[in-house]
Amino acid sequence: MRFRLGRSNNAFPPPSSEDSTPAPSPDAHTADPEAVEAPLSAHEIELLRASVSVVEPLAADMTVYFYAILFARHPEVRPMFPPGMDAQRGRLLRALLRIVDLVDDPQSLVRFCGHLGRDHRKFGTLSAHFPAVGECLLAALARYAGPAWTADIAAVWTKAYGVVAQVMISAAEQDAAVRPAVWPATVVHRVSRGHGIAEITLRPHTAYEYAAGQYVSVETPWWPKQWRYYSPANAPREDGTLTLHVRAVAGGAVSGALVHQAAVGDVIRLGPPMGDMVLDAAVYRDLLFVAGGTGLAPIRALVEEVARRGAHQQVDLFLGARTGGELYGVDDMLRMAQRHHWLTIRGAVSHEHIPGLRGSLPDVLVEFGPWYQHDAYLSGPARMVASAKEALTLAGTAPDRIHHDPFETPVLSLP
Repeated sequence: MRFRLGRSNNAFPPPSSEDSTPAPSPDAHTADPEAVEAPLSAHEIELLRASVSVVEPLAADMTVYFYAILFARHPEVRPMFPPGMDAQRGRLLRALLRIVDLVDDPQSLVRFCGHLGRDHRKFGTLSAHFPAVGECLLAALARYAGPAWTADIAAVWTKAYGVVAQVMISAAEQDAAVRPAVWPATVVHRVSRGHGIAEITLRPHTAYEYAAGQYVSVETPWWPKQWRYYSPANAPREDGTLTLHVRAVAGGAVSGALVHQAAVGDVIRLGPPMGDMVLDAAVYRDLLFVAGGTGLAPIRALVEEVARRGAHQQVDLFLGARTGGELYGVDDMLRMAQRHHWLTIRGAVSHEHIPGLRGSLPDVLVEFGPWYQHDAYLSGPARMVASAKEALTLAGTAPDRIHHDPFETPVLSLP
């Protein structure tokens, strides 16, 4: 897909249906760097970021106001959202901040907003909704920026939002040409793994194509319009099934329902696969995999994918947990290591004295490094991933050779 982000003054695209005729190419996963231009000048970026610094301390109130006026002025969009809006408000803020971070990196901006556009199809988002969202977003920013909101800043935000809308709409239209917005899937197997973790195997009703290492959004029948993200724990299978590893978290409606209520025969819905933590992103022959907790799921899928491709790499896998009892999935991975000579597994615990390695995963990685001639794949709690990434970078691993999912799964302005 080719997006040309010029300096168009068409901030709000004309209304059109999601079913409008798509662009010829269905490939929306990468951007051609030669076709991506900076959407804003250096001065405009400076104005944008300065305005964000003004409203950021008031962000919680601003997002409440944004949704209040959106639903008041455009009540037709309210049914697209869950009844409880607390989590959604936080996602809006994080996505806005992420977009502001990326305005001077056009290729990453296209990739990020393209993901948003494809993912938003599952909510029934139409091109006609974007002007409404843009109108209310600018009104909220203006209200909370106060005297700092000038005509120049308003013009910059109008242009920036127009770029975001353009990319999201184009990505959604191209995606609609090649696949559905959601996939119903039946639970065909469920097993408890202890410590509040369940393995749930699903069979989508129609073909569901994804790559090992990607993540998917899930909606349950018990909590409609609430979507949560999980990584399949397997590479694509011939029978089309995929297995999710779900940990029930305190206050987590979706995770609690999947772990404690889901049974064989129940039907849930899947959104499109997302994420770039895939083997094709690797440059080096040898691979380093690092997993903490249920972060093992995408790493296990990547190990399966290495085996499926013929295993020309050496793979070092580090599993980490606070205690030995929480060292989830280690027996399964050890059995895989017995079958595959190229796979080496080490487990480490940080808060218990047991035989084997002791310490945090970042410390253990440094001990067994260096890893600068490996592609590293990290998955687990955000704090662990950030610490491991920092340790690897300090030890000489290039940042672009360290792969992981976003710390906060982005959702922009609709659910």
